[in-house]
Amino acid sequence: MIVSNPGWRQQQDSSAPSFSVLALSVLIAVPALLVARLLEPVLILPVLSIVLFLGAAAAVGVARTVRAERDSKRVTLWDIAGAFTLMGCAAAIFSEPDHVAQFFEQLAERDQVKD
Repeated sequence: MIVSNPGWRQQQDSSAPSFSVLALSVLIAVPALLVARLLEPVLILPVLSIVLFLGAAAAVGVARTVRAERDSKRVTLWDIAGAFTLMGCAAAIFSEPDHVAQFFEQLAERDQVKD
């Protein structure tokens, strides 16, 4: 018999959570790649940490909306949110406060030039 676990069919039919995980991962990967290409190297980690924290918040919002399981053997949106949070914390730890101040100074200078 191919199907030995009776709950196997029920697990395989729910494709919405796996699609959500893939879509959210792509939505975070695109801004992360843009950050890496467009910013100076010293500013990548601070901005990347912000992007990852926003991604974690989005993953939690989606997980609560679709009522994703917390105790699943598969990767869920809760796992993705935890991974984004962990990577965001690591990026924030490795960046220096001077780099964050430099980033916001550049944003302020751009706003003054436009006015």
